[in-house]
Amino acid sequence: MSELTHINADGDARMVDVSAKPVQTREAVASGEIRLAKATLDAIESGQAAKGNVLATARLAGIMAAKKTAELIPLCHPLPITHAEVNFETPPSRDRIVITATARIAAQTGIEMEALTAVSIAALTIYDMCKSLDKQMQITDIQLLSKTKR
Repeated sequence: MSELTHINADGDARMVDVSAKPVQTREAVASGEIRLAKATLDAIESGQAAKGNVLATARLAGIMAAKKTAELIPLCHPLPITHAEVNFETPPSRDRIVITATARIAAQTGIEMEALTAVSIAALTIYDMCKSLDKQMQITDIQLLSKTKR
């Protein structure tokens, strides 16, 4: 097993020192799903959800969350994100919304936690805005799809 980078010699949590690493352009893409009833999806798409434009609000919430990841996850480095986006897709089955988030930065450390946080908060926002319509919604399959550096 490799050494755990967030644990010091005494077994205490620590922030990893990345000061010796080179600045590189880094990008991460994450995805997740919120499963919901067709009627809920219809309400979202027609603008009939009581709390307003669900996907616009979820997109903004996801982007804002990406920018605040270090405030939410204790050992994450605060990063000056250069790009964050959140997109939604509805498959032909019309039983879910697939959420994809991309985050980019020029930095000494990765950006995957920010992409994952964006997906998570976008999904939670959809859930919050539609919970009165659909008691069976499920947030699933949040995962990192890719991370690159150049």
